[in-house]
Amino acid sequence: MESNRLVNIFQELRSADKKTLMPFLTAGYPNLETTGLLLREIQRRGAKICELGFPFSDPIADGPTIQASYTEALDAGVTVDGIFDTVRKYRADGGALGLCAMVSYSIVFRRGFAAFCKTAFDAGFDGLIVPDLPLGSEAALAPHVEAAGLCNVMLIAPTTPSQRKVEIAKASRGFVYYISIAGITGERDKLPEETIRSVAELRTHTETPICVGFGISNARTVQHVCEAADGAIVGSAIIHRVTDGMKAGKSNEDIAQTVGEFVEELIAPVK
Repeated sequence: MESNRLVNIFQELRSADKKTLMPFLTAGYPNLETTGLLLREIQRRGAKICELGFPFSDPIADGPTIQASYTEALDAGVTVDGIFDTVRKYRADGGALGLCAMVSYSIVFRRGFAAFCKTAFDAGFDGLIVPDLPLGSEAALAPHVEAAGLCNVMLIAPTTPSQRKVEIAKASRGFVYYISIAGITGERDKLPEETIRSVAELRTHTETPICVGFGISNARTVQHVCEAADGAIVGSAIIHRVTDGMKAGKSNEDIAQTVGEFVEELIAPVK
């Protein structure tokens, strides 16, 4: 694989002995124009990487906040091609974030593995996360992800057996997504200590960067997670602020600013 933004960003962070925050955004929520504004704003505030969720009618592990954002984006007419166009515009404007697509298997399958991966890379994505990949299909999809130049980011659950965790981490490229808790996404005050211990244990077996997601909603938890992990992923708490801004009648620009301020707050402990 040729040089990849995700790989390069984590190499640079590790060389500087730094950790990172990975904000999650729902593409097209509340609209694609705001998605573009949000990408530029979180980059300006210090984010290095962003996970961009493709709205889907039946998300696997997303809590009510992200599910609602997916539903509203779909009802407003967001499309896969529209998301790709938004990312193309972001890149054309000099956007430098490492971008990872969180996308349902059915969307990728419908387009065709090779076609979806190539289009995603050409648009400006750097990695692919497919959270509902059917057992046995990873072997069929992975070559297309790699051939397109994307990182194949794989997930580890708390219930994954120890040896399997190591195998997944070694097979994952860019980073491995460590799910902090059993259940769905959502805001929580703190994470189980067992999660931190498990991440620290996994770090002794692999050089692949580890990012922890699910339940992280404040700067204190970001700092705690990053004592063991390479990065913390925050989704619901960010989408919650987008929703609040919409309900308050804020402009797209004001919503982006509010999210940017929150992202800056979250990054502060690990910047």
